[in-house]
Parts: sequence; structure tokens; C-alpha cells
Amino acid sequence: MSDLQSIPAELLARYDSAGPRYTSYPTAVEFREDFGEPDYLRALERADACGAAPLSVYTHLPFCERRCTFCGCHSFATTRKEVAEPYLVHLLAEMNLVAERLPHRRRVAQFHLGGGTPTYFSPSQLERLVNGFARHFEFLPNAELAVEVDPRVTGEAHLDMLARLGFNRISMGVQDFSPEVQQAIGRGQTREQTTVLVARARQHGFAGINFDLVYGLPAQRPESFAQTLAETVALRPDRVAVYSFAYLPMIRSNQKLIDVRAVPDRDTKLQLLAMARDAFLAAGYQAIGMDHFALPSDELAMAQREGRLSRNFMGYTVNPGDDTLGFGVSAIGDVRGALVQNEKKLAPYYRTIASGHLPVQRGYARSRDDEIRRDAILSLMCNFTVDRATLEARYGIVFADYFRETLAKLAPFEKDGMCHLDEQGLHAVGLGQIFVRNLAMCFDAYLTPRQRLGRPVFSRTV
Repeated sequence: MSDLQSIPAELLARYDSAGPRYTSYPTAVEFREDFGEPDYLRALERADACGAAPLSVYTHLPFCERRCTFCGCHSFATTRKEVAEPYLVHLLAEMNLVAERLPHRRRVAQFHLGGGTPTYFSPSQLERLVNGFARHFEFLPNAELAVEVDPRVTGEAHLDMLARLGFNRISMGVQDFSPEVQQAIGRGQTREQTTVLVARARQHGFAGINFDLVYGLPAQRPESFAQTLAETVALRPDRVAVYSFAYLPMIRSNQKLIDVRAVPDRDTKLQLLAMARDAFLAAGYQAIGMDHFALPSDELAMAQREGRLSRNFMGYTVNPGDDTLGFGVSAIGDVRGALVQNEKKLAPYYRTIASGHLPVQRGYARSRDDEIRRDAILSLMCNFTVDRATLEARYGIVFADYFRETLAKLAPFEKDGMCHLDEQGLHAVGLGQIFVRNLAMCFDAYLTPRQRLGRPVFSRTV
């Protein structure tokens, strides 16, 4: 039996709490409406002063032909493909506006097309987008160019164009191969569509293929999930992300279509997670962070072994830039300590860009305390350690004094064998590496007030 499945019920109940995934700190629930374009412009000015430092770039392409009932992404479902053209025009205009503010900083180490479904756009439209961006910014020779694709709508012409433009990472949503689960989430993606796309991607030279699996979906059963895991291992993707289904119908209106009776309970979810972990470790994959697995030869695995794994809005990464630019509706950037989110609705996004302004809806300017806690949380989430000497040297603090309250919160986890503290710092061990979100939450200065308010803003950690 897996160690996960042998967790005592009392401990499991304690660990199963709502908490952030920490793609940013502070998290998006802390963003403020009084943060606007002037704040972003000042952040871009500071970023430009950094000269040749490379950037990370996320571009949000929000359209899908049909919205899956489980989905938590910011997307718009429509079969009217003509909506893509005006979006592309305004997206290129936004890129131009930002480039004007970065005359000395145009090198890019990471470029990610996410959604929605980026391959909802035609190959020629995606080519215009990438070439339009490349007129202002320069991809570094070793840059990571990644794209999220839907096997149901991604054709040979898409792959040919993406490979020709230098894309080297491709991530495809699988969720679960079971037809019953596919029907329950309103997706209808066949095994054959995924298998064909993997083969074609390899033929086009994509060295990094990622699968997204989700556990805890409606109609998911251990027996069928075991088959999904076996089929995934047989296809041998370079990386696999195994996400917990965040069932938040009070926030995601599309999830209200799910029959709650079909959603697995906590114990079954834990069993599914244990099955996934056991299957991928047995197949030779290396566990990465809290929910990823990678072949030992993959960049993520090598980076984690060397203690240089990083994390941003695009997930775990090897070579992020010091700052992240976010383009497109709802996109989030992280620039010189400023978290910036674009307008979430198309009409104000279009209107603001047409007026020559950046489409900032809200954001957050990090304080010094935020920066310290952010470094600690990211280090823990990526490399399972918080290095005492690094933080003390970087910020001029005394670790034990600065984090006195945090260490008190961590004491019960240490007692349960999930972490330990020594002269080097904090280390997540055993189950603590699986429930690393729970450990990171101890460093979060905002979480306790948020919990007291009882708002259902975060998914559960199990």
C-alpha cells in the first residue's frame, strides 16, 4: 500500500484544507482595484532599467469551441471563429504598447501561449501573432517556447507552423482517457486523438511533450484511472502534471453543470493521487514539486536535482526571466515587484487598447515582507527547502526571529514528520513534499485573515 493511502484519517482531515497553489505571492485574491496603469508604467520603467536581463512572457488566447464543465481557466466558448481576428489585432497592439515602454529590454527566455485553446486560432493567425511579437522582442537561442493544445482541434498545419517558428514545448490536456469521465466533464476527447497528436508532435521534433491529468473528476473511479495511468505511461510523455480537481461551483459557473454526486470523495481522491504517484515513480519518472513528474533526462528533473527549479504563472520552469509580461485578456504579469492583471472582459480590454492605454484592471505592489515570504514559498514549492543563509544574506534578517510565528505554525508538521528544521533551514520531507502547499501556507501572511472570512476562494489541498 502506498504511504499516501496509509495516512491516518485524523491526519488527513488536518491536511485537507483550502489553500493557494502559489503561482504568485501574494495570490490573486489580494489584488487591488486601485492599482492601475500608472503603477504598471512605473514598473515597466524600472524593468527597462535592467537592460539585457531576459524576460518571461505569457500570452492568453481565451477562446474555446466548447467550455468543459470542469474547467477553471478564464475562457470564452464559441464556434464563431471570426472572434479570433479582432482579438489578435488588439493583442498585437498591446504588445506594441508594452514594447514602447521597454526600449532597452527585449530579450525573452520563456514564451508561453495559454488559454483557452491557443490552437482555436488558425495556423496563419498564430504565425502572425508570434511574428508580430518577434518584431519587438528577441528570443534567446535557448529560449523555451511553449504552447497549450487541444488534441481535438490541433491539426498537422498547426504543428508544422509551431515547429518552424521554434516552439519546443507542447502541453496537451488529457484529464482522463475514460469515455465515462470525458462525457461527465463535457469534453469528448478520444484516446486516438491524443495518441495521434503525440506521434505527430514527435515527428515535428518537439522534445518536450507534457500531459495534463486531473484527479477527482466526476465519474472517475480507481479502476478506470488505473487504465488512464497505464496508457499515459505507454505514450511516455516527457512531463506529466497531475492536478487536483478544484471543485468551486460558487466561483466557476460552468461547474454548476456537474452532478456533485459523481464527484469522488476525499478518500477516493487521495487514492487516485496515490495511484498516479506510484505509477509514474514505478515507470522511472521523477517527482517534481507538488504535482508534476518528469523523465530523469528532462530539464525539469535535472533542475530539481541541482536545486535550481523555479516557478511562475506558467508553472514549474527552468529558465524564467527576472520579470514576466502578461498579454491578453485576464493575463497576469509580474514586473519589478508589481503583480499586474489585465481586464477580464473583452469589451473593456478592446476599448482600453484602442484608446492607446494598457488594459490594467487590478494589481498589487509587493512590500519588502512580501518579497521575503515570496522567496521562501517559491523555494519550498520548487526545491522543498528554505535556505536560512540565503534569505539572511539577501534581506539582512535573522531567520529564526523573522519567521518566529511561521516556525510555530510549522511545529505540528514537524511533529508529524513532514518537515524538519536545522542549521541550513527548513526541509520538506516524506509526506511534506506531497502536501507542500500546507507547509507553504505557514509562510503566508494573508491566509489567516482570508480563512477567517470563510470565502471559498481556494481549492482543497487533497
